[in-house]
Amino acid sequence: MKHIKNTLPVLLFITLMNTISGQEVEKNSFYHSGEFNAGNYYGLNLNANYVREEKYSFQVGYSANLRLARERPDNYSSGLVGIMLFGLTTPIDQVQNFQVLSGRIFLLNPKGTIRVNLLAGVALSIIREPKNWEYTNSWLLVPNYTFDYGSHSTLSFIVNPKIEFPFTRYYGFTLSPVIHINKDRNFYGIGIGHMAGLLRRKNPPKKNTE
Repeated sequence: MKHIKNTLPVLLFITLMNTISGQEVEKNSFYHSGEFNAGNYYGLNLNANYVREEKYSFQVGYSANLRLARERPDNYSSGLVGIMLFGLTTPIDQVQNFQVLSGRIFLLNPKGTIRVNLLAGVALSIIREPKNWEYTNSWLLVPNYTFDYGSHSTLSFIVNPKIEFPFTRYYGFTLSPVIHINKDRNFYGIGIGHMAGLLRRKNPPKKNTE
């Protein structure tokens, strides 16, 4: 419940940004984006984005990534209960990030349907991992180890350049390598996702050659 409460302010902000995603103030735009990430962790992110003059980008977002617990004993077994619950009781390492990024956009074609968004920034990272492993000598029905989860927070530095494909003014796709660096855990991978809202200006009118 504690982590759910922590995510509510960011999710509410993203929802608010989504409701105004169709608005444009002069040459600025708002949109939301989401991606699935794969690397040494697996997860997803949700972001609210603001672009000024199709040059400068700002992003506020939330991401959650997980992997099988690295400290899990070699002889760990989830038992029949774990199998019946489709692995939901499997111990995992979790990292949540509340992040703020900014960057510079470079258009790769005249229409702006392919662009690079060079984003970097910082995040408050919450790391949650299993600890205090105790062998129970149980094998058949229940896991043969008990454990507790411990959590702590740290600051992370994020580099997240994106190749964006806003093939319409209101919807597009993203491809983005990402690196999260902090003093405890590092995450690297690549994300594939979508963006929706007001993504770019209207196509410039054709010049009259007559």
